[in-house]
Amino acid sequence: MLDCSYKSADARLRGSMRTKMFSICLLVFSTFLLHGASGVETDGVSVSVMEGDSVTLHTDVETNKQEKIHWYFNDTRIAQITGDLSHICTDVQCNEGTERFRGRLKLDHQTGSLTITNITDTGLYELQIIRGSNSPLIFYVTVHGVPAAEQDKMQRKSVKEGESVTLDPGEIRKPNDLVTWSFNDSLITEITGDQSKICTDDQCEERFRDRLKLDHQTGSLTITNLRTTDSGLYKLQISSHRFSIIRSFSYCHW
Repeated sequence: MLDCSYKSADARLRGSMRTKMFSICLLVFSTFLLHGASGVETDGVSVSVMEGDSVTLHTDVETNKQEKIHWYFNDTRIAQITGDLSHICTDVQCNEGTERFRGRLKLDHQTGSLTITNITDTGLYELQIIRGSNSPLIFYVTVHGVPAAEQDKMQRKSVKEGESVTLDPGEIRKPNDLVTWSFNDSLITEITGDQSKICTDDQCEERFRDRLKLDHQTGSLTITNLRTTDSGLYKLQISSHRFSIIRSFSYCHW
């Protein structure tokens, strides 16, 4: 019997593979929430993610030398960048003794967009662009944890070599969302609007020839006729105008 365990790193759902007498153990949450809803609460953007996801909050601007960009979490400054890059800070550098996000914040130096990796913190993330009379933009980020009782409900699917597996975000894809799947950091599929692309390079085509299927409604990816060479890291990214969410699935074999 395979021993399956859950480890949160970029929200990785880990499984295991064997050949011939091999199987894949796939862990899937019974309530799979990747619903970066671009719903708007009054004057803010609502984002709903799972604990361990990576989230990028977009400023939708290009910085210049005349402006400053500040990010706040529940009224505490967690990141700052000036247009001339003379002052950049994140988390503990911005506030002495504040280490909530240590090592988990990344600032885009061109746009000021903020990425939170391995997210754990529900709350108000506020963007302030200091130039003229711009109003602050507020992101209402809700992080859904994985309680012990829920972990017990994880589905364990044993899949033999030659069978199929579906990686499902559990959401109805919004028409303007960009959905991409990558395998070991190489792009393998993409959905934009009503168009999709599968394996646009020779290496992908050789590895997955006629074995990948995309669901346009949900963005889910199905891999048919599984092989041991399919083991690795599968990463899903859903991007909208205001934010992006990344979730990872990992397969290993021995």
